[in-house]
Amino acid sequence: MTFDYIIVGAGSAGCVLANRLSARPDIKVAILEAGGRDLLPWIHIPVGYFRTMGNPATDWRYETEQDPGLNGRSIKWPRGKVLGGSSSINGLLYVRGQKQDFDHWRQLGNHGWGWDDVLPLFKRSENWEGTPSEDRGTDGPLRVSKSRVERSIIESWNEAAIQAGYPKAKDYNGADQEGVGHFQMTMHNGLRCSSAVAFLNPAKKRPNLKVFTHAHTEKILFEGKKAVGIRAKIKGRVQEIRATKEIILSAGAIGSPQILMLSGIGDGVELQQHGIDVLVDSKGVGKNLQDHLQARPIYKCTSSTINTETRNIFQKLGIALQYAFNRRGPMAMAASLGTAFLKTRPELETPDIQFHLQPFSADNPADGPHPFSAFTASVLQLRPESCGHLELASASPYDYPKIHPNYLATKTDCDTIVAGIRIAREICNTAPVNQLITEEYTPGPTISDDDYNGLLDWARSHSTTLYHPTGTCKMGQDDMAVIDERLKVRGVEGLRVADASIMPVITSGNTNAPAIMIGEKASDLILEDAA
Repeated sequence: MTFDYIIVGAGSAGCVLANRLSARPDIKVAILEAGGRDLLPWIHIPVGYFRTMGNPATDWRYETEQDPGLNGRSIKWPRGKVLGGSSSINGLLYVRGQKQDFDHWRQLGNHGWGWDDVLPLFKRSENWEGTPSEDRGTDGPLRVSKSRVERSIIESWNEAAIQAGYPKAKDYNGADQEGVGHFQMTMHNGLRCSSAVAFLNPAKKRPNLKVFTHAHTEKILFEGKKAVGIRAKIKGRVQEIRATKEIILSAGAIGSPQILMLSGIGDGVELQQHGIDVLVDSKGVGKNLQDHLQARPIYKCTSSTINTETRNIFQKLGIALQYAFNRRGPMAMAASLGTAFLKTRPELETPDIQFHLQPFSADNPADGPHPFSAFTASVLQLRPESCGHLELASASPYDYPKIHPNYLATKTDCDTIVAGIRIAREICNTAPVNQLITEEYTPGPTISDDDYNGLLDWARSHSTTLYHPTGTCKMGQDDMAVIDERLKVRGVEGLRVADASIMPVITSGNTNAPAIMIGEKASDLILEDAA
């Protein structure tokens, strides 16, 4: 039970690390995953996220505390608890973010994290099945494809957005994100390509890589200020695993800071309140929590949507047969089909809102779609100013931390979400999509465009997470930075963090692709230091 490197968390970044480090046959690697193997068929069927989110076999099933920004609501925060982590239960959407995001990271003092530095890492991981370009990779293990599903309502919305004056996107994962288009997704031949499928599966038979499942890490073990191992409950038995070189936390934006705090690294006052001995008084652990909040306007329409295509057993059987025989149809659909990265004000340098267009609607997806034909024009603010935090509920590694998202806490965030709702309405009032819409189901006609407070209150009462928690082990040079630009935890030796928690500022879009890039970057840094 001694290895050179221990990776805690087999998620989007952790699987990359396991692959890249174990490619060196002289390096002995262990990776621990609190969940089980990715054997559930719904994991691999794209539309299966309806069955995996909320499923205790695959989802941590976190919930936030009551949030003032959501009119006192608590909301669910699904996170993957299975090989592949959240890349095994997410909506399959592949979005790198804006080049300016990473240049901003560099400007904050994180040398080596600018766009020119990270673009080769995005390309190295990617096997893009679309039009080749100098910005896209074609030889990597992560399969990225265009959608295998089309719906006329989405095409009509996209055309209406262009008619309303918004540009058509060339490739939102290239140098210029702005524009209207279709999502790219981590899918191959109609099957999900999770980080486990892309990176862990090709490596797991290597003799120098050991994969532990049902392995809940309880704390990091130290000798002085040097991390030397971890204590974990593996299939019901508490064991210690030792690392001769380094431990890398890749447990995500909730798991990684929780493990640090349980191990004595965090705000000293807060740790002492739970009887935890303070190893490093690092006040930034669990702070700087950022997420994308989505408002979800819904429109009834005359066009065929998933709502009306799944009403009876015969329709569902036809969909199942279509998927079984040619891997197409609604079962091959990612969480959204259409997208748009737009500016709410012309003076902005880059887009500040993103749309997710879905040919279905529901009050709660777990309860099934509405009984009428409708589509959803979900809109979010790409770079929220509001930051929340996590705090330990107790010193037990089995008690979930308290999550305080602190949504819509600044005027800019409130203004942007209202502007996004107004743009959704503007586009839906434009031909040709307006000819297919029969009614705005929500927010509804009782809230006018001029009613700023009404639209904001609707957003507070109905918006929900887009599942992008980040930033809780911030990389940087300031007093709140938890790690440095080489991902090393400040104040100790032999310990790094590599997952979405290291983002100093959330990226402008879905966060799975940047998390995979962070795994690539971490592997390079570790191997450089080992040379």
